Amino acid sequence: MNHADLPVTSPETPLCSGEALLAAVRALAAGPLAGRAEAIDRGAYPKDLLQELAALGAMSAHLDSPAGPGDYGLAIRAMAEVSRVCGATGFMMWCQVVCGLYLQQSGNAALTGAVLSRHVRGDGMGGTGLSNPMKSYAGIEELLLKATPVPGGYVVNGSLPWVSNLSGDHYCGAIAAVQGSVAEGESGTRELMFLLRCDNPGVTLRRCPGFSGMEGTATFAVSLKNHVVGVKEIIADPARPFIARIRAGFVMLQCGMAVGVAQGSIDSMLAVEARLGHVNQFLDDRPAALQAELDALTDCVMKLALTPMDESPVFFARVLAARADGAELCLRAAQSALMHQGARGYLMRSPVQRRVRESHFVAIVTPAIKHLRKEIARMAEEETSA
Repeated sequence: MNHADLPVTSPETPLCSGEALLAAVRALAAGPLAGRAEAIDRGAYPKDLLQELAALGAMSAHLDSPAGPGDYGLAIRAMAEVSRVCGATGFMMWCQVVCGLYLQQSGNAALTGAVLSRHVRGDGMGGTGLSNPMKSYAGIEELLLKATPVPGGYVVNGSLPWVSNLSGDHYCGAIAAVQGSVAEGESGTRELMFLLRCDNPGVTLRRCPGFSGMEGTATFAVSLKNHVVGVKEIIADPARPFIARIRAGFVMLQCGMAVGVAQGSIDSMLAVEARLGHVNQFLDDRPAALQAELDALTDCVMKLALTPMDESPVFFARVLAARADGAELCLRAAQSALMHQGARGYLMRSPVQRRVRESHFVAIVTPAIKHLRKEIARMAEEETSA
């Protein structure tokens, strides 16, 4: 059931491209999104805004289309423009963007045709579902989903505790360990990656406990009981070669969130510079210094975005380092913005308070800073011992 050798279907040409796309995204972010950012942080799911972003092409810029090859740099910049105003919406953009990557790269004609086209338009929406598998591949936890082969496909059981951008008619990628996939006496495992449709039999969504912020991300626990996966839902079998191909893009695209939240924090610092600069000059992490760091990081990410499918360990280590640097810069920038704004930034309704929580999320969402550092250390050790 390996679809890797099948042709990759291209979605429709997006409505906007290049600088025109960024201008349209910027206008949406500064207008409708800015007015709803606090409500989204508290639990309002912005499905209509996500669909508007999809219609503009902001969540499919990285996908190949009749207009040409996908542009990961453009996708990251669009995500940064949104995250600059609302980190929760930027995160849901990432969920939709990565799910589109799964569909197009699957090579499964049942997923690269009408399903991908609906996804690109925003008529279909989805999440990533790979937090647990990514941790499993890093040796942090075990795979939580188990697949049993049956005629025509698999039966999957288990639960995933945190999957975002979901609803009753949404979907996400998922990976399950295939039971009995290795002959007795052999080593290794095999995993199945599939499209998990939330409205299919055997799938239950449960609300997660309240978060400190970003409540509007439609995050659920997903339980599967005797859920049947047929060939039309298979993204990759086995899954590991597929993950090796898309992992750099998966992680790299998250840099859009980091760049945007950090830039929003710098914006908040500059907003009070005229009134408080005379005393803020004594603080560490001043806006000009943070902006220089952010610009350097953005340049680095844009260079990485030129070759998102590079599977070499050296390239992936660079992507991991950029992602870690972005998370750490987010934390510093948000903390500094709070110090620069003073009491204004301590008000619950302040965008600075929201960005502090958003920066924490960028630092802990898979791959978290500790996960990134673990992988970077492991890869460095392997290179040394080679």
